[in-house]
Amino acid sequence: MAVYPTKYDVIVVGAGHAGCEAALAAARMGCRVLMMAMDLDKIATMPCSPSIGGMAKGQLVKEIDALGGEMAKVTDKTAINYRKLNTKKGPAVHSSRTQNDKNRYHTVMKSVVEKIPNLDVKQARVDELVVENGKVAGVMDHTGYGFEAKTVVLATGTFLSGLVHIGSRSFKAGRAGEFASYALPESLRKLGFSLGRLKTGTPPRLHRSSIDFSKMSRQDSDHPAEPFSYSSQGFVLPPQPSYIGRVGKKTIQIVLDNIKLSALYGGQITGTSARYCPSFEDKVMKFPHRDSHQVIFEPEGIDTDEIYASGLGNSLPVEIQLEVVRSVEGLECAEIMRPAYAIEYDYVNPTNLSPRLETKKISGLFLAGQINGTSGYEEAAAQGLWAGINAACRVQDRPAFLLDRSQAYMGVMVDDLVTRGTSEPYRMFTSRAEYRLMLREDNADLRLTEIGHELGLVSADTVNEVKDRRKQIHDEIHRVRKVVIKPTPEVNRYLQDHDSQAIDNGMHLDQLLKRSELDYVIVDTLAPADEPVDKRVVRQVEIEVKYEGYIHKQLKEIEKFNDLEDKKIPEGFDFNALHGLSNELKEKLTIVRPLSLGQASRMDGMTPVALSILMIALKARAGK
Repeated sequence: MAVYPTKYDVIVVGAGHAGCEAALAAARMGCRVLMMAMDLDKIATMPCSPSIGGMAKGQLVKEIDALGGEMAKVTDKTAINYRKLNTKKGPAVHSSRTQNDKNRYHTVMKSVVEKIPNLDVKQARVDELVVENGKVAGVMDHTGYGFEAKTVVLATGTFLSGLVHIGSRSFKAGRAGEFASYALPESLRKLGFSLGRLKTGTPPRLHRSSIDFSKMSRQDSDHPAEPFSYSSQGFVLPPQPSYIGRVGKKTIQIVLDNIKLSALYGGQITGTSARYCPSFEDKVMKFPHRDSHQVIFEPEGIDTDEIYASGLGNSLPVEIQLEVVRSVEGLECAEIMRPAYAIEYDYVNPTNLSPRLETKKISGLFLAGQINGTSGYEEAAAQGLWAGINAACRVQDRPAFLLDRSQAYMGVMVDDLVTRGTSEPYRMFTSRAEYRLMLREDNADLRLTEIGHELGLVSADTVNEVKDRRKQIHDEIHRVRKVVIKPTPEVNRYLQDHDSQAIDNGMHLDQLLKRSELDYVIVDTLAPADEPVDKRVVRQVEIEVKYEGYIHKQLKEIEKFNDLEDKKIPEGFDFNALHGLSNELKEKLTIVRPLSLGQASRMDGMTPVALSILMIALKARAGK
């Protein structure tokens, strides 16, 4: 086998959102990196919705940015619509979402990866992993050419044994119009990995001029709009509106009449579908009591007339798709530019991974993104960053990069995956995070920037700015708590004007700020600081004061969580020797190999009794 002369520290297979973050992180940490893609014109493409963020996903993007990743920066340069979701609820679930110019996102990210020192980019299809003595040694491409590396990150998306379905027709593809990879999954099987099968899909794209938007409700971008990245000054592209429509009984009946022609319900698809992002025919079949469903029409970019029809994803024949589309109000004359389709692909159950996202079978082999059973650009990017950092740490003999469930949403995601595994496409939700009040969008930089700096991914100037802001927040909270507001006529008039109860005695300013009907304006009005307070400081002061009781309670819960996390399980611990555990639980413990009692407690099937048995055994071992 001919071998490329350069030996790499890290090879990243795949150039989607996971692959880009992995390659950039490892290169910025000083490793020599090679990123390999089947088509360099598809780097960081958006094959489904051209959008970034959303509920819980926005938190992931903010965390990627705080650690020194790239997704948020590229998002801000290419956003054409911005919305803050869940603003009527508490700050724990506020999430940002942008609609992005699909082509610009790809070209901006491609430009970034091409300009980073230490990072080579090559077009090739990787067909085989090279493994020596249980350790990865490189890869071999489809021409038989070899590339040597100390570590490899697989970020293969939907390309492993990819099979696209449109009605009764199926064809091999990683995405519509792109080659699939069938040799690489076979290589993984030969190495002892058991692969599962998942299914996702995408809706039709419609021609803008063929849509009557007057029959829909218009949804404009928020103004002012807050950028994703802490380093961005704002968005650069002109905002574009989206439109909301609805499908009715007529459309639903067309699907019901033709359901057997759907690849999903006709028996062609064997992979497990995403429960939380169902296709249109899935909605019709699983929610028969509903006679209407929402559809959102979003532009794919400024320089294209393609409109993304979110909510109409299906695997019906094209002629039925056209009938479905034209039965929707406003789409009577709609032209389909690209049909909807479903796609099946292989994945590796993530219980095969350590918390580094490194495989337990093969040292130096890391997996990130949809190969781990997840869905979504944001989940993929977060895993890519995680795996890329850990690959670099492996090469540089540095401690593993690990965040726990109390530190970050990405810590929740990785723990969920490696502890519980998944049999369906995994999607991040705010409800998965027990400590979500502490893991807000607005404090991701306060939580994680210093960690990014320690890794070499965040500049000293950025860290100093964050430290300074943290001090400002502390000082302003302390000041607000000290100030006493007296019950003067002017004060009570202000309170009454804001539908707030008047006061009879002096009251500390923080107690007034706790009132739901009041905000920081009362501080500026009744007891302003000597110098203007930065709006990011104001936001933190408001949250810290208003939610003080909840925050204190959550901090106590985190203390208990950390007590279990601190009780480590030694490497090589023999779970089969534990008396009193079921054989099923012993087998699960042996597969997952939890690092701590905390991780063991979150495993499926773990009981309080079983956890006590494990705790006693660890104490006995420690006492020897």
